[in-house]
Amino acid sequence: MRFITTRLRSRRLATVLSGLLLATGVQAVTAPEAAAALPEISTVYNNPAGTVEEQQAIRLQIQSLINSAAPASDITVALYHMWDETTAQALATAHTDRGVNVRVLLDSTSVSDNPSNGSYGILQEALGTDRTQASFVGLCPQGRACLGDPANGASINHNKFFLFSQVDGASNLVVQTSSNLTPSQYSRMRNDAVLLQNIGIYNAYASYFGKLSAQDWDSWSYTTATFSPYKVYFYPYVPGTGNSSDTIWNILDDVTCTWTEGTTTKRTKVRVAVLKITRQGVADKLVELKKAGCDVDIVYAESDSAASSGSSGTWETLHTSGGPSVRCYNYDEDNDATTTNSTVHSKYLLIDGKYSGTVNKLVWTGSHNYSGPALRENDEALLKIDSTTVHDQYVTNFTAVKAAAVPGTADNTAACKGV
Repeated sequence: MRFITTRLRSRRLATVLSGLLLATGVQAVTAPEAAAALPEISTVYNNPAGTVEEQQAIRLQIQSLINSAAPASDITVALYHMWDETTAQALATAHTDRGVNVRVLLDSTSVSDNPSNGSYGILQEALGTDRTQASFVGLCPQGRACLGDPANGASINHNKFFLFSQVDGASNLVVQTSSNLTPSQYSRMRNDAVLLQNIGIYNAYASYFGKLSAQDWDSWSYTTATFSPYKVYFYPYVPGTGNSSDTIWNILDDVTCTWTEGTTTKRTKVRVAVLKITRQGVADKLVELKKAGCDVDIVYAESDSAASSGSSGTWETLHTSGGPSVRCYNYDEDNDATTTNSTVHSKYLLIDGKYSGTVNKLVWTGSHNYSGPALRENDEALLKIDSTTVHDQYVTNFTAVKAAAVPGTADNTAACKGV
């Protein structure tokens, strides 16, 4: 398993999370008795083509944190799907054996789409469902997100974050990932996770969870919180219409593609790895940046075509002459239409160059696809990280994802075009 750690504070590790493998070599490690500080921020990526440990890198990281949660501490989870009885049992045991306060909020389809899975039942028995208590498991309303306006139609709680108030070597820890806890996420899909210790960001996520739990969609509005060098954005983005109230469009609109340092012309690099890109404005902006001189490189799994969307189509836009480098990662490697395709499931944007007037390296990652529902209807979170080291770790992952992408540039397929 690949466990890539970025140290932003000078603190020595005196413990290694049980069950994890280090990036320096595939070898099992056992946590020593003495626990000490984890780094302020670290990143984890799974590899569906690797060993079981590499496939389950994010899952094992989360389980290790659950198992090391301090007695009477807090674990808070907002997740689309949990079809992982082992992880559910770990959460239940943390509560029943160590008195950990565990709050879990899932999309309703976590139960309705897979009623034979016992994860919800395990949590329900251990935690109860009373949201006035310190521990509970709950579902968003059937057919919609917890904060999605019913007038906007079907929506989902698409969040994928975990909060730990105290674990071995860390406090106020946020785990923001692109991965659900389901088997196909480990064995078929490329995902990422960020582990971040920051009390301001932790409290912002905790406040958002409270609003999700209360389900007061009528008073909800798009919310952001900044605690430098981090920023978090919480969805759905309402009220708002058009590109001017599209987070990703606005980020891209703040990019300067070329600038001069001395006698040298510099060029901004924009990299995107995302499951779905169907917002026309975002596709238009990516093409615009490429034509303005940026290097734009995209790995995606699903777009929409003019034939299916009734408009210009993001697939056609991204493949316009002079447009960005585009590779699709969405293929049926076992030739079985009943199983999940192998895809990129991450949702991250990397900028290396001039952003908001400053030369920098930045990462945006989370649960947020570049689709209409992700912007206006779904419960989602997007995390911004201002860190050269973290950015470069993501570039390493992006290179691996791009190399694994099939059908790659031969992406004139129904799956890639969303038809």
